[in-house]
Amino acid sequence: MQIYNTLTKRKEEFKSIEPSKITMYVCGPTVYDYFHIGNARTFIMTDVIRRYFGYKGYDVTYAMNLTDVDDKIIKKSNEEGITPDDVADKFIDAFFEDIEKLKVKKANIYPKATKHMGDIIKLIKDLEDKGFAYNVDGNVFYNVKKFEGYGKLSGKNVDDLLSGARIEINNEKDNPLDFALWKKAKDGEPSWDSPWGKGRPGWHIECSAMSMKHLGETIDIHAGGNDLVFPHHENEIAQSEACTSKQFVNYWMHFGFLNIKDEKMSKSLGNFFTARDILKQYSAEVIRLFLCQTHYAGPLNFSEEGLKSTENGLKKITLLAEEVLKGLDNSEGVKPEFDFDSLYASFETAMDDDFNSSRGVAVIFDFVKAVNKVIAENENISPEFFEKAKLFLEKTAVGVFGILDFNSISISSGGSLENELVELFIKMRTDAKTEKNWALADKIRDELKEIGIELKDSKTGTTFKKI
Repeated sequence: MQIYNTLTKRKEEFKSIEPSKITMYVCGPTVYDYFHIGNARTFIMTDVIRRYFGYKGYDVTYAMNLTDVDDKIIKKSNEEGITPDDVADKFIDAFFEDIEKLKVKKANIYPKATKHMGDIIKLIKDLEDKGFAYNVDGNVFYNVKKFEGYGKLSGKNVDDLLSGARIEINNEKDNPLDFALWKKAKDGEPSWDSPWGKGRPGWHIECSAMSMKHLGETIDIHAGGNDLVFPHHENEIAQSEACTSKQFVNYWMHFGFLNIKDEKMSKSLGNFFTARDILKQYSAEVIRLFLCQTHYAGPLNFSEEGLKSTENGLKKITLLAEEVLKGLDNSEGVKPEFDFDSLYASFETAMDDDFNSSRGVAVIFDFVKAVNKVIAENENISPEFFEKAKLFLEKTAVGVFGILDFNSISISSGGSLENELVELFIKMRTDAKTEKNWALADKIRDELKEIGIELKDSKTGTTFKKI
């Protein structure tokens, strides 16, 4: 298995610290609002990666932090006239509601910053004792010049950064790149006791403390959005490795932006859709398939057209799943030759190549097309064939991608509702042709073909088949 490592800027063979076990930390939400569909990309693609590790037989210990103390939370509490704790609790509940609807499996651990103050303070104190941090009247800063490897993740040069005009001026810091580990308490803000007086932690130190607390000083994988490479993840490395003198993370993975008209989707730009809003229009399976059709690291344009196209594509998989369930009730029949092993191999080749979900999805569509061909060419097929077909879909479409749910598929006895609906569309098309409404007739034919139903006209009428 090959993974692109942001730290080394190349694909590397994946080797876990402990055989068959993986430790994985992902930066979760700052809980001050409903998360947008761009955030959902990180949550869903991480879920797919974790599921694929399970497919390969790994036992994954997965932690996703919840940032429940932050400037944005304080701002929201002032706007709504409630406490920061109330804001955090409200949107933590919303976060869990939304990831459940998106079919995202829960992490093993959801550490909260406010529940780890002792760990955070101890880590800051250790950094101060080692000479990497300094206190200025209750504000504690990390001295980046003390850490020789600063910039190794992002590829940024410290001297170039220091000369940049965008660095905020702060007279308390030894140099402009130094970042806050502990912030002195301000009136009306939440605070905790510490060796430097009352205050609260900086954002970066929270993740270092919680990751090391729950997963150890060195972990296999740390993941998050591309926007976190610098400064957040760069600062995590500096803090953690300065404290332990060990490599903090072996493989860094970063997810590409979800764009609107080629512009990054973000709350600050106001060009975003919340996941719960999109879920009102499209199923979790459609959203997941839409995201999986692009490699996790690349940019992806979010559009209504893309979701509708994905919805049509998903219907092809769902229609086959219905046929597979029906076929399980068959009595003995023919046992067609079908190379399931090569399709499994193709799927694993795709996913082993840096979790190339777009190629993995393509294999599933190849499978759908091939199985439909077998069904079309044979009158009566043995249930064993359909059992193997169901298992393939369960392992890939269900187990890895989460884009299919056999439990939600109902098979009616006798004439299926699906067939009746197709016949209704055929009648509408016949009526349209009688009225010489060729545009409508062609539209019905083309729309049915988009969802895997092909019409065939003859002198005796119109028939259909699944493709």
